[in-house]
Parts: sequence; structure tokens; C-alpha cells
Amino acid sequence: MGARVRSDDFGVIELVLPAKSENVAIVRHTLAGLAAACEMDADAIADLRTVVTEACMNVVVHAYGDEGPLEVRAWPEDGSLAVAVRDYGPGIRPRAEPERESLRLGLALIAALSSSVELSSPPEGGTRVLMKVALSSGERSDLAEAPGTPAGMQVRVSAGELVGPILSRVVGMYAARADFSVDRLSDAILLSDAISSQQLEDYAERVARIAIAEDDGSFTVSLGPLREGGGERLMERMRIPEIGASLEGLASEIAVESDGDGDFVRLRIDRDE
Repeated sequence: MGARVRSDDFGVIELVLPAKSENVAIVRHTLAGLAAACEMDADAIADLRTVVTEACMNVVVHAYGDEGPLEVRAWPEDGSLAVAVRDYGPGIRPRAEPERESLRLGLALIAALSSSVELSSPPEGGTRVLMKVALSSGERSDLAEAPGTPAGMQVRVSAGELVGPILSRVVGMYAARADFSVDRLSDAILLSDAISSQQLEDYAERVARIAIAEDDGSFTVSLGPLREGGGERLMERMRIPEIGASLEGLASEIAVESDGDGDFVRLRIDRDE
């Protein structure tokens, strides 16, 4: 399978090519050309090249056991360049290791450099990452914050099965960066698995919003919006009646907060307990 490129009069570019590392440069240069035509500034083009590389290398390294297609689509939209990168592999698999390679998507870097990032599992299979990079590097991050959470990493993920694997990897990364002990890292992963255990019908929207903010030796995670009462039902599911305890005891602080969008579960995890 060779590279196939198609564009139209509206500035949309589509690329389909084998998921090989040498082809990532083709994607990067092609989209940099589109960005220049859209008058994206130099710093923003550098950000674009970085996030495109991260997303495409995820497909190359993790999407397939053997070679498969890498599909990339890009178009200008509302002062940004939108880029969708997708594969048809078996999907994201959760891993507990805190090293960067376990994050796979380079999600923290993509989120930091993009105006928004959304992950989804299309019905045809695989994973789709949709990123928007502002044409001006001074106009980043228009994601709405979850209540009570300071500005930090914010991600939108299709509600449902993707939330758990994504959240556990991101939490593992932050715990490792905060120099958590092995036991405290395990606590953090257990908590992330617990708060992401909702089914699709638990969410008020079809998109879950995750926000994470760092402090010295700790970080705060917020997840939602859930339907009315969803936060309290989640807290109930965290209880372990057999031993008369609850997983919420692993958190330094845990609360359910509500706004007009629904319930948000917010927890703080400190390095030392």
C-alpha cells in the first residue's frame, strides 16, 4: 500500500498510507504545508508538527501487530487547524506501568499544545484522535474546565470504554512524575479505575471531560459530567462491604460537585499518606 493524498477546494487534506515510521515525516510535512497556506504562525506550526508526530507514532508503534493503514485528515476550522488521526487496530489496552511509553498517545503533550483533543472508538474499530491547533500559538486551550479544578491538563474522551484506559495511563504518568512510591502509585491506579467504572448511560453527555492539575507532591483529578446522582452512585460502588471499607479511603480528598452540566467527581491524591 502506497501513500494516497486527496485534497479539495475547502482546504481538506486526506492521507492514507502504511503505518510505518518513515511515513510520519510525510504526514508532518504535508500538514505543515497546509498550515502555512492557512497563515498559521511559526510557533503554532512547530506545535502542530509535534502533536501530529505524537499521534501518528502511536499508530505506528501500538495500533497493529503487523502493518496496517494510517489515516490522517486535516482541515481549517474556526481559527484552528483540525487534524484527525485514526487506525483500525484492536484499540487501546490499559497498562499500569508509569513510564512514558505506557501512555502511548503522548496525551499530556498533545493536550498541552492543542486547543482541544478528543479520543473515540469508531464503530468500524480502532482509535481516532481529533486535535485542534490554533493558528496563533497564543490561543490555546478552549476546553471548559470541570468545576473546582484549577487550569491544567484537560482532555475530552468519548464516554464509555476509552475512559478507564486513558485515565489510568494519565494518572500513572502524573504519579510517577510526582515521585510516588510503588504502593502509592498502586493506590492512584486503583482510584482511577474506580472513578472511571461508569457505563455510557452514566454520563450526562456522550463525551467525558477529564481535568488534572498538579501541585507539589500531589495532583487533583476531576471526571464528568455524570447524570444527576451519578456521583453519589459512584461513591456507593466504591464501598467494599465484605471488609467494611471503601476505596475512597485511598484518596487524600474526594468529593462530588455539581453544576449545570451534571455531577463531577473530584479527588486529590497526595504522594505520602
